[in-house]
Formats: sequence, C-alpha cells, structure tokens
Amino acid sequence: MDVVVCPPFTALRSAQTVIEADHLEIRLGAQDCHWEESGAYTGEISAPMLAKLAVRYVIVGHSERRQLFGEDDAMVGRKLRAVLDAAMTPILAVGETLGQRERGETETVIGTQARNALRGIEADAVASIVVAYEPIWAIGTGRTADPDVASSAAEVIRSVVAESHGAETATAVRVLYGGSVNPGNIASFMAKREVDGALVGGASLDPDQFAAIVRYWV
Repeated sequence: MDVVVCPPFTALRSAQTVIEADHLEIRLGAQDCHWEESGAYTGEISAPMLAKLAVRYVIVGHSERRQLFGEDDAMVGRKLRAVLDAAMTPILAVGETLGQRERGETETVIGTQARNALRGIEADAVASIVVAYEPIWAIGTGRTADPDVASSAAEVIRSVVAESHGAETATAVRVLYGGSVNPGNIASFMAKREVDGALVGGASLDPDQFAAIVRYWV
C-alpha cells in the first residue's frame, strides 16, 4: 500500500520536512505542474522543481484544472510526460460530467481522455503510472458513483491501455476511484477487483476521516 498526500505548493516543503524527520511511511505528491522544464512562465511550477522537494507523485488532468483552467487532453498529456521525465509518478485523472453521463458518453469520454494522455508513451512508463477515475458530478457533492460504475470505468481504462500498450501493461496500471470517498463507503469500492485504491478529496481535510480510510488497508 502507498499513502500519498498532495498538499498545495506552499505546504510542500513543510510536509517534506515532517515526513523525512519522522520517517513517516507517507509519500509526497503535488496537485499539478507545468509541462515545460524551464522558461518564461511566471507563477508556474515545473516538474524538476517538485522533484527537488522529494515529490514522488503529481496529479495531472484533475477535473477542476480541465474545467476552470481550460486544460485539454493535449495539455494534460504534456504534463504527464514532464512528470515522467522528472522521474516522478503521474496520477492521471479522468472523468465525465453529469451531462455526459446522462447522454451515455461515460465510456467514450474517459476512454478518449486516457488514450490521448498516454499516446506516444512507452509501455514500461505507462505501467508505472496511476489513473484515477473521478466522475466530475461526484466531486465534493456528497454523491458517489455506484461501485459497479467505478468498476466498469476501471475496466474501460484498462481496456484502453491494453489496446495501446498491451495486456501486461493494463494489468500493471493502478486504477483509483475518486469522488466523495469516505470511511463509510471505501469498503464497497475496494471490494471491486478492478479498483486498486482511492483518490480522496474532501475527506482528506479531516485527519480522522483520512486515517480511517487509510486503515482500511492496514
């Protein structure tokens, strides 16, 4: 089991210090990064900058980045490559809106997002990444996808990976579910064979709730 915390950029150094000083079995992650290694991008944080702070994971393609900041699949793919180039692990977020789900477009949307982000990346690199299915309509709303829905989405993700990078790579990829995960529902999602873990949002802001979710695996 890997436990990863992804604080805001301004808290990364503080978190790193605590993790290293107390020898905690927690890995440090970041919520985003820029796709270029360097350049005139005032205010942006590059992947190498994060790597120097002992960051091991970086979330790319979070739905809020896609919706609020106009990040498209091409931009997400560039960020994913930047994370890999800096020897860190990307957590690729994919998911559909409520409208897309109601129109029956879930499989098409998440399949396209995954396929575009992973295009051109070698199989061994793809095998090391994490993909998080986070239906946008379930983020911070208190609504959750049915565990069967999460499992079906994970199957779609693995089928896309298998199609482009082979069955062995598809098996190696870790697929998480994210969207109003809490101590009360974590067991139902983890009971699904295709779901490997959780991308915890609001519940991670409460230490007791987050600890209870982590203890599910202990």
